Amino acid sequence: MLAHIDQIRADFPILQSRVHGKPLIYFDNAATSQKPKTVIDALTTYYQQSNANIHRGAHYLAAKATGEYEATRETVRAFLNARTEREVIFTRGVTEAVNLVAQTWGRQVLKQDDEILLSAMEHHSNIVPWQLIAQEKGAKIVVIPITEAGELRMDEFTKLLSEKTKLVSIVHASNALGTINPVKDIIRQAHAVGAKVFLDGAQSAVHLPIDVQALDCDFFAFSGHKVYAPTGIGALYGKEALLESMPPYHGGGEMIKDVDFEGSTYNELPYKFEAGTPNIADVIAFKAAFDYLQTLDREAIALHEQDLLAYATEAIQTIEGVRLIGTAPEKMSVLSFVLEGIHHGDIGTLLDMQGIAVRTGHHCAQPLMKRLGLSGTVRASFALYNTKEEIDVFITALRKAQKMLI
Repeated sequence: MLAHIDQIRADFPILQSRVHGKPLIYFDNAATSQKPKTVIDALTTYYQQSNANIHRGAHYLAAKATGEYEATRETVRAFLNARTEREVIFTRGVTEAVNLVAQTWGRQVLKQDDEILLSAMEHHSNIVPWQLIAQEKGAKIVVIPITEAGELRMDEFTKLLSEKTKLVSIVHASNALGTINPVKDIIRQAHAVGAKVFLDGAQSAVHLPIDVQALDCDFFAFSGHKVYAPTGIGALYGKEALLESMPPYHGGGEMIKDVDFEGSTYNELPYKFEAGTPNIADVIAFKAAFDYLQTLDREAIALHEQDLLAYATEAIQTIEGVRLIGTAPEKMSVLSFVLEGIHHGDIGTLLDMQGIAVRTGHHCAQPLMKRLGLSGTVRASFALYNTKEEIDVFITALRKAQKMLI
């Protein structure tokens, strides 16, 4: 168990809640993580002490808010090991980051019959934006197949790569299966045929060490709300030369140098992609989340989460009729399953009545569910503040739900 787990749990006010008269057990971390009090306090402190628009104000509050906002950019740069702050673009999250790249880089580069490789396990946010630009440009979506265990068919991936491949956009770790993909090998092979690589890091950033320079990915995106930060904030990393070559995504204030009715010139990186008044408070609180994580041992956190996954995986298989969905040997802390003869939504409802929060459904991965012949699964996902004792309660509650529904 992670050292000082009780102290860590005390840092998250919501974990002291009761749901339907039961202590809250929160196993929906792959959807969004809970927030430590320091992050919540950062939001209040900004509005009480620093509230002002940033970058161009000539007064004290504007300078203070600007400094706090840009300090987060350096924190994100360090977290990703990006080469420069110019490579860090603030977005609302991974969904906006994918749309940004699709509508700028994609619109500029893609041509008729070019190919975009996606995997069968992608989240909708890493499918639909590419479909939209592919339809516009006459490009094609090509799907990398997966095994029954939820692993990429790397032999098929290699065969699919060609001079037509312009982009491989791949999930680093699957939200529905937990599978951690061999992204370094994917990037190496894609670059060998001249393709760019976009990594969806929505799930990986909170569980795995990220080094975009070592990975050599062209783009990487993650969402703040999954790394203990507020909702509505995230970051896109892009190699500087690529970002420089891309046109703006949104037009408006901040992203310009000069505006005239005859034409406009655009701001330098990263501001070219940050039009309008940004989400200042949440960006500042984003840094508070990283600061909180730095007070902990991330290696110990990773070991704790893997221990929870192993414990839960073993325990749930003692329940008759359980089938695990996603059994790749390289997984993050996601336990996805179905119970024979019982609808996943009914299980989720009965678990909720016992104070246990899980996610049910297709997890915004309908093509994956179709591939596996499922309408959906029950998904329990673990974070640094979860415990084996909570898993024990979960297993007991699951048995009770099963008896009620059979």
